[in-house]
Amino acid sequence: MFHSTLLQIVSSPAVTDTLHKAATLPTTATPINGATGENTLSLLQLIMKGGYIMVPIGILSVIAIYYLIERFICIKKASKSDDNFMNNIRDFIHNNNIDAARAFCKNSASPQAKMIEKGILKMDRPLKEVEESMESTGKMEIYKLEKNLNIIAIIAGIAPMFGFIGTIMGVIKIFYNISLADNISIGLIAGGLYEKMITSAGGLIVGIFAFISYHLLNMMVEKISQRMERTSFEFIELLEEPKK
Repeated sequence: MFHSTLLQIVSSPAVTDTLHKAATLPTTATPINGATGENTLSLLQLIMKGGYIMVPIGILSVIAIYYLIERFICIKKASKSDDNFMNNIRDFIHNNNIDAARAFCKNSASPQAKMIEKGILKMDRPLKEVEESMESTGKMEIYKLEKNLNIIAIIAGIAPMFGFIGTIMGVIKIFYNISLADNISIGLIAGGLYEKMITSAGGLIVGIFAFISYHLLNMMVEKISQRMERTSFEFIELLEEPKK
């Protein structure tokens, strides 16, 4: 009885037509997570989709990298100093060999050597005048080390702004296209929005890079400044020794 019932169901016109349609459907496999690789983007293609606003962001990134390398080399060179520098200066002055002390300072390219050289030139003046002369020389040397650091700081501030401007312009364009379209689709919104968010990401990356670079270089300059202050204090003490 079961077999006869099953035979009647299968042989019915509705079931026969359904099975025929199912058999004629095309057998296509749906790619999962873009496994075919057709929808993947390279980094360059992704950047290009950001639009023209990526050009100034790219220029800012090149400028930030250039000044980071240039200032790092300059500050690193200035940070090199001889641990026995003040010991040698002390020996020269105690032996009343002023010319040798000046020559020793000239042979050193460190900022503290230039500062001490200025102090040696003013040794016959009052101690207050020697200290002020050394202080002004030290400030000038620090100013030379801090040169162009403000450019990196400016890039850290304006690069994210360029990114946000690009995103806002893209959103305005998307809503303008929506106003012209007869229907609203997710593809119309998401397709343009992700492209415009690239500018925000690019601006933030450049801004964070410049921000870190600026503070890293400032820390290096601060260490040199502290070393110069310590050297200046030791030199003033050295000038006071004969008076005791």
